[in-house]
Amino acid sequence: MFYHIFYPLAADVKLFNIFRYLTFRTIYAMITALLVCFVIGPWIIRTLEGLQARQVIRTDGPESHLQKQGTPTMGGVMILAAIIIPTLLWADLTNVYIWVALFITVGYGLIGFVDDYKKVVKKDTKGLSARQKMFWQVLLAGAAAMFLYIKPEFSDQLYVPFFKNFHPDLGIWFIPFAALVIVGASNAVNLTDGLDGLAIGPVTINAATYMLFAYVAGHATLSAYLQIPRVVGAGELAVLCGAMVGAGLGFLWYNSYPADVFMGDVGSLSLGGTLGIVAVLTKQELLLVIVGGVFVVEALSVIFQVGSYKYRGKRIFRMAPIHHHFELKGVAEPKIIVRFWIITIILALIAISTLKMR
Repeated sequence: MFYHIFYPLAADVKLFNIFRYLTFRTIYAMITALLVCFVIGPWIIRTLEGLQARQVIRTDGPESHLQKQGTPTMGGVMILAAIIIPTLLWADLTNVYIWVALFITVGYGLIGFVDDYKKVVKKDTKGLSARQKMFWQVLLAGAAAMFLYIKPEFSDQLYVPFFKNFHPDLGIWFIPFAALVIVGASNAVNLTDGLDGLAIGPVTINAATYMLFAYVAGHATLSAYLQIPRVVGAGELAVLCGAMVGAGLGFLWYNSYPADVFMGDVGSLSLGGTLGIVAVLTKQELLLVIVGGVFVVEALSVIFQVGSYKYRGKRIFRMAPIHHHFELKGVAEPKIIVRFWIITIILALIAISTLKMR
C-alpha cells in the first residue's frame, strides 16, 4: 500500500524515491511486524484467556510440562497479523508471488485455526482429524503448485545445490513435488512446536535466510554472478520474509521460556507452509532441507519412532519428537531450545555458502 501511495510521488518529491528500494521496504516490514506484535500481543493473550483457549498438556509427556497446563494457545493469530499487515503495507501488491505466498500463509493458518478452535475453545478433543488436515493442506498446496506450473514465465526445473549445470526439468511432476515441499515444511514445523520458543527461533532464522535468497533470486546481476536461477519478481518476497522475521522476534517476546502464550497449529502450520512456498518460489526447494535441518530431524524422529514401534515393537527414542527425548534424558528445556537455535544458525550459514559453491 505504501509503495503504491508514495512511490508515484517521487516524480515531484525525491524523498519518496526511497520506496522503490526493496531493502528499505524489507527493513520497515520487519520493524512494522515487530510493532504489530508489541501492540496487539497483550490484547490477544487476554482475549485467548477470556475464551479459555488454554493448552492441554499430555499426561504421558515429560513431567516438567505439567506446569505449562493452562497457558493460552492459538497465539499464532498474532503471528499471522504481524506477517499479513506489514506485507500489505510495504510490498508491491501487483506482484503475483506475494499473493501466492499469502494464499498459503492464510490458507494454512485457517486450517490450524479451525483445528485449534475446536480443540481448545469448543473442547472437542478430536479437532480436525489428521486426514482432514492433510486433505486441505494438499489441496491448497496443489492449487498453488498448479498455478505456478501453468504460469509461462515460471520454471519447473529443479536446481540442485553444488551442481551448477544440473537442473532437471520436472515437467508435470513439479506439481506434486512443490506440494510435497509445502506440506512437508508445514508439518515439520508443527512437530517441532513443543517447547517454549523452540519452533519460532528456527523459523525466524529460516525466514531471514530466505529473505536473502529471495533478494538474490530477483536481482539480475547478483543471480547471474552467483549462477543461481533468476526468478523475475521473486525479490519482492524479501518483504514478506522480512515481515516473518519481525513477527518471529515479536512473538518470541511472549513465547520465550517460560512462555506466556503458545502459537498452536494456527501458527506452526502457517509458518511452515510459508517457508515451503517461499522455497518453491525462489527455486531453492532443496536448500530448505539444509536450512530447516532441525525441522527435518524432528519430523524424521517421529517417522522412525512410529515405524520402529509398529514393525519391531521397539522404540528408538525415549519419546518423539526428538526434543522430548533429550528432555527425558535430563537436558534442561532452555538448553535444548538454545542449542537447536545454534544448530539452525550453523545450517543457515552452510546453506548461504552454497550460493558460491556451484
